[in-house]
Amino acid sequence: MRSIIKTPLAALAATTMLAGTAFADGHAALSGTLRIMSDMGNPAPRAVIESLAAEFDEMHPDLTVELDIVDREAWKTQIRNALSASPPDVVNWYAANRMGPYVDAGLFMDISDMWEAGDFEGLGAVQGAMTLNDRQWGVPYTYYQWGIYYREDIFNELGLSEPATWEEEVANCQVIVDSGRACYSIGTRFLWTAGGWFDYLNMRTNGFDFHMALARGEVEWTDDRVRQTFANWRELIDMGAFLADHQNYSWQEALPFVVNGEATAYLIGNFAVPHLREAGLTDDQIDFYQFPAITEGMAMGEDAPTDTFHIPSGAENVPAAQEFLRFVTSAEVQTRINGPDALGQLPINAMSEVADDEFLQQGFDMLANNATGGIAQFFDRDFPAEMAALGMEGLQEFMVFPDNLDDILNRLEQSRQRIYE
Repeated sequence: MRSIIKTPLAALAATTMLAGTAFADGHAALSGTLRIMSDMGNPAPRAVIESLAAEFDEMHPDLTVELDIVDREAWKTQIRNALSASPPDVVNWYAANRMGPYVDAGLFMDISDMWEAGDFEGLGAVQGAMTLNDRQWGVPYTYYQWGIYYREDIFNELGLSEPATWEEEVANCQVIVDSGRACYSIGTRFLWTAGGWFDYLNMRTNGFDFHMALARGEVEWTDDRVRQTFANWRELIDMGAFLADHQNYSWQEALPFVVNGEATAYLIGNFAVPHLREAGLTDDQIDFYQFPAITEGMAMGEDAPTDTFHIPSGAENVPAAQEFLRFVTSAEVQTRINGPDALGQLPINAMSEVADDEFLQQGFDMLANNATGGIAQFFDRDFPAEMAALGMEGLQEFMVFPDNLDDILNRLEQSRQRIYE
């Protein structure tokens, strides 16, 4: 869908009047057309990007904001063409290694000068996620925690407490299995959920630095340390911890097993919470805990996928694009677009307010105070695309056929040698 937003919007008048004054005072007037191409097509994100485009347009009377919304999955294959042929001025994408192909191809603009000039006050903690080759290539606008969301009422029924160690996690799981339930729901039909399990097991077994070295192709998949990660995983598989036939379910299709109590927990991102609430679970029935420690003393690394905006190197209205990046990362805008009635995620500006929501508050506290190992972006973002795809196929296969581990690791090692050469 393409919409050109230029008419005054009464619903935004109060907010844009205040915000517009602040931005207009600090920067030169903008003119021409600002073209934004976004993959925020789901209802809540779509409402956010449409309101941002309308608000920014209202703030700058001589500027026309043109918003083009594309399908999120299709965007993953269309972005290179969009950046190469008549590129827009601003695009959505992802942080860390997922930027790599477009940075290496010269398709994203280097905006290190903006970071160095202090244009993104309050974003210091997330600068690393936007850094490749010691330069910055965009800005984040939202991120969210992963962790174990569980049925608190079932834990209470079974006399269980939130585990802090692997031994406690496994012991809890045995009680849950003995009660006739699966410990964990999961849907691996689209593979990436298995990637989340590997991320956490590997970071907890071997540490964040080791995990990222594996993602960079610096560690063999047949390494004994990787094998130990799979040995820990198999401990759960062999005790029947996971939902049966999970390879036939998407992540959404696996949620009802938590809702109806056939499974007790789900390792997933915070985006699952609205679905659990909509299905009828109350906040008294669901809770959240950080994936427990496995190797004693190992600093805790966390998955916190970060969504980003970038200026294509072929952008025509660079001043407007730069100003949009300043606008969307400002503390006030970050507070608003990440609230529970918008994206329902975490603001990336340290001066923003985190919504008064139980799970957002828990996630913010975890990432701010107990993610000392480091912040990963997620398996299919930290690994190169081809390695990620082959890796996740292997991870799903292992969950269904754990005896195939040697064949899986040998195949992945051969792929590593070819892909990273």
